[in-house]
Amino acid sequence: MHVPWIFKYKPKTLSEVIGNEDAKKKILKWIKEWDENPPEKRALLIYGPPGTGKTVTVEALAHDLDLELVQSNASNYRTADAVQRFAGRASRYGTLFGKKRLILFDEIDGITGSADRGGLRVITQIIKKTDSPIILIANDAYNPRFSTLRKFCQLIKFKRLRKTQIARLLAKICTMEGIQADPEALKLIAERANGDVRAAINDLQALADGKKKLTFDDAAWLRSRDRKEEIFNVLRRIFYAGSVRSALRAAQETDVDLDMLLEWIYENLPYHVKDPKELASAMEMIALADVYRGRIATTQNWSLMRYYLDFMTAGVSASWSRKSHGWTPFRFPSRIATMSRSKAERGMLREIGLRIGRRCHISADRAAKDVIPFLRLIFQINPEMRKGLARWLGLNEEMINYIIGKDQ
Repeated sequence: MHVPWIFKYKPKTLSEVIGNEDAKKKILKWIKEWDENPPEKRALLIYGPPGTGKTVTVEALAHDLDLELVQSNASNYRTADAVQRFAGRASRYGTLFGKKRLILFDEIDGITGSADRGGLRVITQIIKKTDSPIILIANDAYNPRFSTLRKFCQLIKFKRLRKTQIARLLAKICTMEGIQADPEALKLIAERANGDVRAAINDLQALADGKKKLTFDDAAWLRSRDRKEEIFNVLRRIFYAGSVRSALRAAQETDVDLDMLLEWIYENLPYHVKDPKELASAMEMIALADVYRGRIATTQNWSLMRYYLDFMTAGVSASWSRKSHGWTPFRFPSRIATMSRSKAERGMLREIGLRIGRRCHISADRAAKDVIPFLRLIFQINPEMRKGLARWLGLNEEMINYIIGKDQ
């Protein structure tokens, strides 16, 4: 079964949550004040960028202190009645078996839209009277809509994690997955994640899942990825957009190369669109986009770019019901991966051919065609002769392994 690594390696205790040590100490201090009497501020408002560990910290805290965690994504509870049903009773009454309770409203940014009908007001009222600690989580605590709510909350900020912290975590995951990872590749993944642990782990899984070795070249494509809008988020915004305008905007607001983006969409559509008719419609949009890409390349008529963009974003989004059962990871485009591997193999073959050619006074092409097949046979059956020939030809370990057929 395919398990997302962000869940597989999710911290279970506070000690496993990396970074933001001061913030974690403040949360722990506040929660322990409830052992005596409710503190002056009966709610915490934890805020900071995505992927910095806000939610997992609260979940780990509840685990460590054996608290009953009553948890919800607040975007699902926008109305006053829904908020009251979710947290009103839980905030005033004890648990069945006497355990202490912790109430968590996650992603409260989600209740600040037009669909909010009194939800924030009721949350504020519940905080005033609660007999159980309440924690709220947001990306931006200073949204004007939170001005009243902030008065009744203690604010705790989570900061982006350092790339060295993230790289160490990635190295640990690779060890547990049995993956030999180039430290420079992990540093690059950590750097491009921009302090977002979830993004880094998702990137690592996309690049390394199913492999035994992760090289710097495997991660090099991240160099060209937009710093602000990761391609996974762009794909989610296109695939699961609430409107065709939102899907189009997702591509317009990022610097991701459009040809690369088309490959990502083409690769991932079959895994997300389960209905055959909807998949056919979405693939037709990709085909039309590809037609316009070809016309642009042939005619250099860049006014056609808007059609290319429309079909691959808005067209795809409108072609299906945007419902997907369970979590489906985004996959690196196999066509690009294949082209990268074949390019690397051609380069290796060329270099070996040149070294053989210098010794045997033949061309690199002839060496690759006529000599390497015999070398492969010799190298596989006679280790002693392999050592001597490799030394004479000036072949390194990687070239020897390539000729033998290892790690191909």
